[in-house]
Amino acid sequence: MADLLSVARKEFRGFFASPAAYLFMGLFVAACLFVFFWGEAFFARNVADLEPLFHWLPLLLIFLIAALTMRSWSEERRSGTLESLLTSPVSLWQLVLGKFLAALGLLCIALLLTLPLPITVGLLGPMDTGPVVGGYLATLFLGAAYIAIGLFTSSRTDNPIVALMVTVLICGLFYLVGSTFITNLAGGGLAQFLSLLGTGSRFESITRGVLDIRDIYYYLSLTGVFLALNVYTLERLRWAGNPTSGRHRRWKFVAALAVANLVAGNLWLQPLTSARADLTEHHLYTLSNATTQELANLREPLRIRAYFSEKTHPLLAPLVPRLKSLLEEYGVRGGQNVQVTFVDPTKDKAAEEEAARRYGIQPVPFKTASRYESAIVDSYFDVVINYGDDYQKLGFKDLIDVKARGEGDLKVALKNPEYEITRAITRLARNYRSGGDAFAAIQQPVTLDAWVSPKDKLPPDLQAFRGDLSKVIDALKARAKGQLTVNLQDPDAGDGALAKKLSDEYGFSPLLASLINPQPFWFHLMLESGGHQVQVPLPDTLDQASLQKAFDDALKRLVPGALKTVALVAPPGNQYQRSDYTQLTQSLQENARVEHTDLSDGTVPAGTDLLLVMNPRGLSDKALFAMDQFLMRGGRVILAASPFDINLSRSLSASKQATGLKDWLAHNGIDLKPSLVLDPMSAELPVPTERTVGGMTFREINMMPYPFFADLRDDQLNPSHPVTANLSQMVVSWPSPMTIDSGKTGKLEVTRLMETSPRSWTTDKPSVVPDFEAYPSSGFAPGDVRHSALIGVALKGEFTSWFADRDSPLLAKAADKADDKAGSKAANGKPGAKAAGKDDASSLPSTVIRKSPESARLVVVSSGSFASDTMLNLVSRSLGTVYTQPVSFIQNAVDWSLEDPALVALRGESRYARTLVPLTRQQRMGWEYANYGMALFGLLLIWLWRRQVRASDQRRYRRILAEVA
Repeated sequence: MADLLSVARKEFRGFFASPAAYLFMGLFVAACLFVFFWGEAFFARNVADLEPLFHWLPLLLIFLIAALTMRSWSEERRSGTLESLLTSPVSLWQLVLGKFLAALGLLCIALLLTLPLPITVGLLGPMDTGPVVGGYLATLFLGAAYIAIGLFTSSRTDNPIVALMVTVLICGLFYLVGSTFITNLAGGGLAQFLSLLGTGSRFESITRGVLDIRDIYYYLSLTGVFLALNVYTLERLRWAGNPTSGRHRRWKFVAALAVANLVAGNLWLQPLTSARADLTEHHLYTLSNATTQELANLREPLRIRAYFSEKTHPLLAPLVPRLKSLLEEYGVRGGQNVQVTFVDPTKDKAAEEEAARRYGIQPVPFKTASRYESAIVDSYFDVVINYGDDYQKLGFKDLIDVKARGEGDLKVALKNPEYEITRAITRLARNYRSGGDAFAAIQQPVTLDAWVSPKDKLPPDLQAFRGDLSKVIDALKARAKGQLTVNLQDPDAGDGALAKKLSDEYGFSPLLASLINPQPFWFHLMLESGGHQVQVPLPDTLDQASLQKAFDDALKRLVPGALKTVALVAPPGNQYQRSDYTQLTQSLQENARVEHTDLSDGTVPAGTDLLLVMNPRGLSDKALFAMDQFLMRGGRVILAASPFDINLSRSLSASKQATGLKDWLAHNGIDLKPSLVLDPMSAELPVPTERTVGGMTFREINMMPYPFFADLRDDQLNPSHPVTANLSQMVVSWPSPMTIDSGKTGKLEVTRLMETSPRSWTTDKPSVVPDFEAYPSSGFAPGDVRHSALIGVALKGEFTSWFADRDSPLLAKAADKADDKAGSKAANGKPGAKAAGKDDASSLPSTVIRKSPESARLVVVSSGSFASDTMLNLVSRSLGTVYTQPVSFIQNAVDWSLEDPALVALRGESRYARTLVPLTRQQRMGWEYANYGMALFGLLLIWLWRRQVRASDQRRYRRILAEVA
């Protein structure tokens, strides 16, 4: 060991004896910083991770390590010092390992110089440290393999340039063999085999944050193989020119056996799928306990069938193995109850026909282009989950997350496949437990209203589909056994009264097939039972199987108790859309039945499990009474309210509005202030600005920080509460400050969910248009008092009613109506009017529930627009990705309120939701130059350290010479 360390120390110092070490480290750090900030445009990408760095490192290491190792043995051979080393008492293994450790140590120092990058990203955004740690470990393992290759090639020649070229060639081949360019050409099982051979594909697996023993051993085996070949090459040089002896043959045998065993270890470890560590923050690549528990509760066999085509889009190809690995883990955790199969419909015509007929799965055509040709590829990327007689289908939009950096520049990643798959399993299991026959479970008459144009007015695609509709309706009638009534009507028939009714009551309007075919037509379907209405959407695939599935899903939503019911109170939309909460409604409908209401009659719809009130305006006493008494019965209420109305129809403006909730919230200990919060830690908004060039004024649209869009991160989102625990960032638009009166919340459990930054200030002026000429930094006058503001809170426990000491507004209204009715009948000379009025009043509920059980829950957000479609679209355009964090917040609040922690634990966030804090151009340049400066400072420290070591060595040598003399 002492000889090994002496060789390593000597070689390490040899690097610094010339400018080679400084040149290597300088080029390495400069290349890393360049590709990070310029090549991948880190700030424009706006994602808090180090993926741009690790994306290019495998290629950078090929050239840099080849240059580092090219002189290791070739210079020894050319200068004639190799013979001295081979005849020294130090063994060949110690010589090889010494040079290897010296080069690896220099690589470690070079990697240390890049540490300012993760520190910078961590300061600018909610970075997940797991992929960063995995990336650096992967770089070390990959660098070790490249160093071993470089040492081997250097020992084969006395020309450093030849060693450099051969090293680049071998390392490049190992990288290319597993790249998507080669695997897409190979396809099938050969593609998977090549990806296992490639150094780059293994590198990507570790940089995801998953430390798999198979990937680690692959790099160790590659390192061991080329180190063994290096030792064998040096041994051959020892006895070069001598006749072959038994010792020589033993050396060949031992070297071949060592190489064979190192390679065979990869084959032995390949089936070992469970030996891995998930380093990501939320364990994105490991099945959670909630999923394991759901699989353990299955009563019937569960079948998961994944449809992946061999040839697919290059951006989707790397995602297929990851999704397959996750599905295989479902099979392992589920045991005999879960069966996972993979099908390639492009190779199995029977499977392709079954997928289209039973599940409505159709291939998606992608246009791909290469240097020599372009082609259309039919791609399958679907997962079907069967349980009992029911199934759920997951496609591209459920499994894939896309971020657009510019025209033609897309980044594609898996969204949160475990959440989507487990949610589908949960829904199937609940439907199974509620009974398979939807009509028998509904137990009430069902009406199908089909507003469909005649066949000759439909587009060609829908003409055949109308026949499928008739077949599906006939099948439903046979199943319903007289329980189903069908009303098939043409809204354009007659005087158009039906079309007007559909537009006024449901927001339905005629459809258009395309701009080329502007002929309008009707094709709307609605199921109704017991006062509940469920729209049957047109399926993505226009065939009988897909339509049957759409009807089955709609019928299940009519089954009482099968799904939770959320009553949604939201302001009406405009002439273009029925509601500004479409995305929120669609997300809620995936797990619950959503029923729209306005509470105007003073009651919450029967069967409601949760009341969701979004941006209320002027709620009456009857509406407040309905909400109050729902909470007193142990109900769950989520409020998103603001004392300001934001208008974006023509120009940006704000005006004060009365929500009707001020006194009711104050009674429950929440004071909603009539002001707005401005936070310098804010998201960006497209703002028109003027620029003068050569005396001419130009108007531009620039992305500028907008303080009314509070960008919440880290501890501003309560990390210990289920509603916000899995959210690393969220934008809240135009929030108002809230305060908690502890004197009124004594018996309640109060949790602060969301707070703005300590640099926030408030304003009571409804001026929301920025003025960057007067206030260049933020567009608004800065406040004198800065402090964080509470904008989200959750209360749980025993509430007291606001109506505890007053009469019910329902009784007062009923009494007024009774008096009016009695007076009217007396005037008409009709006897018995007074008695009738008395009976009417006494028939209504005459008591007020004064206290709630401890299960009651209330969540309040002081922004009425943060989850609206308008805000989601604005922030999405600002971030360059589909932004759904507020919808996830509401979903989490619903699941927490309804005590469904499994879904809360599973629901994660998009990898692209970890965005950077808003920065000005000057701040971005400052951070970039700071990284360059820290790298130069690190090189300076290393130079000073080596200078000190060299001076110390010289003093020691002089002392030894003096002693000898």
